[in-house]
Amino acid sequence: MNSRRTTHARGLALTLAVGLSLTACTSADPGEAESSANGNGYGASPAGWCVNGAQGASSGAGKRHRGPLDDDFNGDGYSDVAFPVPHGDLGRRKAHRKPGYVAVVYGSSHGLRISSKQIFDQDTPGVPGVSELGDYYGSSVSTADLDQDGYADLIVGSRENGHDEAYGSGGYEDGHLRHYYWQGSLSVIWGGRQGLSDSVTLPSRATSHDGVGSLTVAGDFDDDGAPDVATEVRGGDLRILSGPFRRDGTPAGGVHDVKGPRDAGMSDLATGDVNGDGVTDLVSVGETENGSTSRSDVFYWKGTHGGPTTGAALGRIHGPQDAGREVAVGDVNGDGYADIVTNAFFEFVSVDSGGSGVEEQEYARKHRLPHLKSGAVIFVPGGTSGPEAGKMTMLNQDSPGIPGVAHEDSGADEEGGTEYFGSGVSVGDIDGDGYADVSVGIPQKKVGSASGAGSVLTMRGTAHGLTGKGAQLFTQDTKGVPGVAQDADAFGTATKIVDIDRDGHADLLAGGEVAPDGTPHGARGAVWVFPSTACGVTPKGSFVIGPSTLGAPKQFNSALGADFNS
Repeated sequence: MNSRRTTHARGLALTLAVGLSLTACTSADPGEAESSANGNGYGASPAGWCVNGAQGASSGAGKRHRGPLDDDFNGDGYSDVAFPVPHGDLGRRKAHRKPGYVAVVYGSSHGLRISSKQIFDQDTPGVPGVSELGDYYGSSVSTADLDQDGYADLIVGSRENGHDEAYGSGGYEDGHLRHYYWQGSLSVIWGGRQGLSDSVTLPSRATSHDGVGSLTVAGDFDDDGAPDVATEVRGGDLRILSGPFRRDGTPAGGVHDVKGPRDAGMSDLATGDVNGDGVTDLVSVGETENGSTSRSDVFYWKGTHGGPTTGAALGRIHGPQDAGREVAVGDVNGDGYADIVTNAFFEFVSVDSGGSGVEEQEYARKHRLPHLKSGAVIFVPGGTSGPEAGKMTMLNQDSPGIPGVAHEDSGADEEGGTEYFGSGVSVGDIDGDGYADVSVGIPQKKVGSASGAGSVLTMRGTAHGLTGKGAQLFTQDTKGVPGVAQDADAFGTATKIVDIDRDGHADLLAGGEVAPDGTPHGARGAVWVFPSTACGVTPKGSFVIGPSTLGAPKQFNSALGADFNS
């Protein structure tokens, strides 16, 4: 799991009938195939997902999830989904300050029920605080049953809540310099039989420049049977709120900080049992500073009976000019150890800025990293000693089975490649075979003549790890997908895999910047919802959630679907 963009939904109820062990599938299920440069079909049914029209056998094939879910807010047995919109504004006041909001849609046996939506900001009755400019309520969201009452709760971060706004001449007031404190905050909205209601602030000890709530995850990091909350502070350390939590938000185990690697900063945070000892570990991706230079790294905090250990940077994951943005954790190879999946993008450093001025081709040859063209997905298996960096593998659009071709970065100051393959990485078992699969976006992918239209890709987990064989790729031009691929749509900015209808096949959510009715670039954002079967993701029954679906204003750059991070 991991923590880090239409006006109307189409087909608001998913009525897909899916068998649990021997589901029949046809080659047309995932949508009409489109041509691709390497001969693979975009959206075509990959033979690897289905065997003779039925789900491939494995120890986990077709199993329904049992027991309570950590994202079931109303206790009905189905996963619910939170959509953070930290740049949004519900417009209750005349001035548009974009303080942020979070929308929630509840799951059911027929998928997401739009009629059950809820929407929260700091002006919502019962939610602590007041919506102010630049609070970024919804900077991060996570879920867990903090008070252990049988209902999952929603944890919301506001990375700049509580700062002092220094407007005026040079930031002075009455002759005194005013500062931005950027302390941030965490709050929880409690789950219950009727859904989410009532909220309290969590005592995170936020002080000046802590940035509490930028990244937030939940898990049992000390193995006491109660969920804890972890948030990034000061860019590279963790603040742990140790559960269980009382209804006033007080963590019974107290609040304490855990150091990260020296001179490190995070861009994403995820949890999972990487070393298989039964205690939840934490993984992040970010940068390590070394004098005037920096490099991207993966950081690992081992969970123990005494809580997380000091974070350590993993070597040999990224090269000196790789930029990793997101990370997710799940058991891709089915060996009982959670694996790490992250991304890598080439970052050009110009001569004028004091960098090396290395071109991508030269850099790739030097560091033996040809997969970095247009971005790459990195798979690091877990093991008894934690992440096994020496067994790392990388995939890009030139890898066997993956549709398309990786294009080189032709812009001198471009970052991340021309297509951003690997954006918005998520992990979950799509086909119910017991191996976690991986979804990523390619938000700058050209589709037909539309530049930057974007696409979404799923890759299969196997006993040998992550593979490109049998990958599925969807665009807005794939038959059955709402919308039409247009310039700068950025479809695939973020992805999320979650089993909404609890049929044993995790469904796919994909975010993009533009609604499928041709709204101008960056205007509103939207989320596409795809059901899944034993044959993988299918566009049949897919629909779009836009701001109007949620009852929110249609705002320029509100960035719905830019991140899911729960």
